[in-house]
Amino acid sequence: MSLSLAADKRSFHIQTLETADGYPLVAQRYLPSGPVRARLIVAGATGVQQQFYRRFARFARLRGYDTLTLDYRGVGLSAPAELRGFRMNYLDWGQQDLAAAVKAMHGGGCPLYLLGHSYGGHALGLLPNHELIDACFTFGTGSGWHGWMPTLEGWRVRFLLNMVGPLLTRWYGYLPLKRLNMGENLPLDVYRQWKHWCRYPRYFFEDSSLPELAQRFAQVRLPILAANAVDDSWASPGSRDAFMPGYQNAPWQGRDIQPNSFGMAQIGHMGYFRATAQPLWVEALDWLSQQPQRYPQSPQGVAA
Repeated sequence: MSLSLAADKRSFHIQTLETADGYPLVAQRYLPSGPVRARLIVAGATGVQQQFYRRFARFARLRGYDTLTLDYRGVGLSAPAELRGFRMNYLDWGQQDLAAAVKAMHGGGCPLYLLGHSYGGHALGLLPNHELIDACFTFGTGSGWHGWMPTLEGWRVRFLLNMVGPLLTRWYGYLPLKRLNMGENLPLDVYRQWKHWCRYPRYFFEDSSLPELAQRFAQVRLPILAANAVDDSWASPGSRDAFMPGYQNAPWQGRDIQPNSFGMAQIGHMGYFRATAQPLWVEALDWLSQQPQRYPQSPQGVAA
């Protein structure tokens, strides 16, 4: 299906989501011009603004998906005026912020899908309302442990987290990733929890202070496909296979992506949503549409 994204620039409207704990989030809603075949939430990666996913969201919109992107608290349009002194729990991106998106998008008589990227695949297991989602496809989800990375990348990550990070956060009061050209600035608590969990091969599942996480992830039973590029140095297939068994009762499957199989020279950790990645998007949306649906839709679809 040939789609002209260049002609679809003004395709969304701003939507405010309010979480259960009262934090306002800024989201963008991409509504199809015709019948809605399904609703779709894009759950982004750590330190990545929702604008990064706009090409994919427009692509999904043109294929009939009512699509929502959001900035988690502390990031992008959902960040406070001053990040220094801002306190939060990294887990709240899933258990509060994404949960608000699920609540807003559920209903209307059509399926609800989750499309995750990196942390987005973690956030699914943190949702208190995951039962409202019919299926999840996630790109680049894995454990953040350096041992799953190529040797040089593993050293770089440890240097960032353990050497550079403490100095910068002491000076700024948050992790200024923008100055390092590594994404959005991160709240101090996100940095500290991320650093702590990256010590473990299975990430936060090995944090002895959070035994309840394993129980929460075990409650998820919806189908999941976790796709990881073989050249993804931050979330290799091995990293995925260390993390995803946490969804012990979900029918999850892993898929290894060879970039040249999709006409791409490389993918890495961020290439899943570059302009050249449309063949990946087609596969993801096709897979989601083939999953058993809790909410049958009429042959004509659902009006927006």
